[in-house]
Amino acid sequence: MPIQIFCSVSFSSGKEAPGPLGDVWGPHQQQQQQQQQQQQQQDNSESEEEEEEKEKEAARKEAGEGNLPMDLVAFANSCTLHGANHIFVEGGPGPRQALWAVAFVLALGAFLCQVFTRYGKCYTFNSGRDGRPRLKTMKGGTGNGLEIMLDIQQDEYLPVWGETDETSFEAGIKVQIHSQDEPPFIDQLGFGVAPGFQTFVSCQEQRLIYLPPPWGTCKAVTMDSDFFDSYSITACRIDCETRYLVENCNCRMVHMPGDAPYCTPEQYKECADPALDFLVEKDQEYCVCEMPCNLTRYGKELSMVKIPSKASAKYLAKKFNKSEQYIGENILVLDIFFEVLNYETIEQKKAYEIAGLLGDIGGQMGLFIGASILTVLELFDYAYEVIKHKLCRRGKCQKEAKRSSADKGVALSLDDVKRHNPCESLRGHPAGMTYAANILPHHPARGTFEDFTC
Repeated sequence: MPIQIFCSVSFSSGKEAPGPLGDVWGPHQQQQQQQQQQQQQQDNSESEEEEEEKEKEAARKEAGEGNLPMDLVAFANSCTLHGANHIFVEGGPGPRQALWAVAFVLALGAFLCQVFTRYGKCYTFNSGRDGRPRLKTMKGGTGNGLEIMLDIQQDEYLPVWGETDETSFEAGIKVQIHSQDEPPFIDQLGFGVAPGFQTFVSCQEQRLIYLPPPWGTCKAVTMDSDFFDSYSITACRIDCETRYLVENCNCRMVHMPGDAPYCTPEQYKECADPALDFLVEKDQEYCVCEMPCNLTRYGKELSMVKIPSKASAKYLAKKFNKSEQYIGENILVLDIFFEVLNYETIEQKKAYEIAGLLGDIGGQMGLFIGASILTVLELFDYAYEVIKHKLCRRGKCQKEAKRSSADKGVALSLDDVKRHNPCESLRGHPAGMTYAANILPHHPARGTFEDFTC
């Protein structure tokens, strides 16, 4: 409060004799003195009222009836987050502000899920975790996805006093688009979005299918981990880094899963960060993460336009109660959408399959020697006959021949037939002369010539 100092001269109530002082302090000077005294009394009354107001406010604060800090109210009124200005108002909290606070928290919880990464606290949209329903879009194109406006608040950034591995010189945000089955790895797989621009991100889903051994090197089995259900390269790396830090530092970083205690700032500086750097640079055999056989990724195409325009700069500055320079340095718009509602499949095939091998063999045989499938069957039949012949030569077929001759009778050779004399056999028979004429019933008797020949 400004302090005013006044110089005044008092006079007695009686009449003064005229003299030099009376000539100097005439009626005009006395009127001016009276005005100064009235102004001083008015200023004193105002200062007394201000002091009384301060005393009352201090008493209310001690009794717990004070109002909210004015800086918090001003922040809520100028914040771009809808609903905050209804919660923090002058006059203190009440039932209406409590209802607004509940609605505000539920609205945030329905769409945003907090997740910790190496960058600290991040937010995941449409995560599907903890029973939350997954949001769907019915058509592609701009305006049919996620569109958000953010204030990065560069004034809140920590000053840079030196350069380390963790020093960040950029201004903006980092974004990663991933499937719900894959944990975020935003510090290495995220892309940047700059303030002062509206960034359009056109996405296209791609499904990659790799072959297992011996044709490929993908991993088809489920992940043997206590933290993740499905296998992915990101999950494998986070799991491996967590186990490495727990083994070497007896703690884990804030974004790592598990039950181990969090690393203190001293442990971060002395053990955790150097251990991860050593793991990435030198100890590459500790974390071997193979490619999964089924992978879903999102191809991205980015385009940007400058914001704000000259026509909208004043409007945005008035809406958010900021200057046009602040809007250009801190405000960004992110628009993420699907280009089309279909997906692209990239599948790894075997270089030479069995069907292709047989087709090539058959084509070459038919082209050069005129062979076909019947020729192949004939070759098999010929091989069967050759094997059978070799087995018969070893004596197995002779037993079969004797067994068949016993069933059919005695087989005579051609030499035996030539040496055989039928007449001698008839003469040697006891009834040969008696039944010589009719040895064969129902046949005519032999003639003279036949007897003569015998």
